[in-house]
Amino acid sequence: MPIFTDDQHQYLLTLARAALTAAVTDDHVALPAEVDAAFRTPLGAFVTLTADGELRGCIGYPEPVFPLYETIVRGAMSAALHDPRFSPVTANELPGLRVEVSVLSPLAPIAPEAVEVGTHGLVIEKGTRRGLLLPQVPTEYGWSRDEFLAYTCRKAGLPQDAWRDPAAKLFGFTAEVFHEGV
Repeated sequence: MPIFTDDQHQYLLTLARAALTAAVTDDHVALPAEVDAAFRTPLGAFVTLTADGELRGCIGYPEPVFPLYETIVRGAMSAALHDPRFSPVTANELPGLRVEVSVLSPLAPIAPEAVEVGTHGLVIEKGTRRGLLLPQVPTEYGWSRDEFLAYTCRKAGLPQDAWRDPAAKLFGFTAEVFHEGV
């Protein structure tokens, strides 16, 4: 069930786009003077950038560290400039980028057999390693639950079956996902 209205989705996408543009063009990012109470609540969120359907950057905060509006701004700027998998986004790329926002529910321990592909996102922790995959990822790739668990381990730099290790901690979450365009 959605937390936010379509108008609120649009507001957050506009905020993310403004932060993305400001980050890439070295402009000042102005946080809104007045913010809806729903956006002042600390929530985890990720901002994903794609170009022609391909990932171009994705950064966020799984835990509710900042108010949602600030999490979106920070995520958009970091996805553009600091995703270690990609070179920084350039101003020429801006028109071809699509912005997607994922607002996360709180992380909660989850048993592997309770993971529902397309519903849950996952975080695995073991020692100093941690990996996260958003709920939409396994659906986009057509993964089974076991593949989703294995790829989450791989993202953490762990063996693919680390989710079976009693020392590993597995957390699930859901996300309200919305993006620019149709």
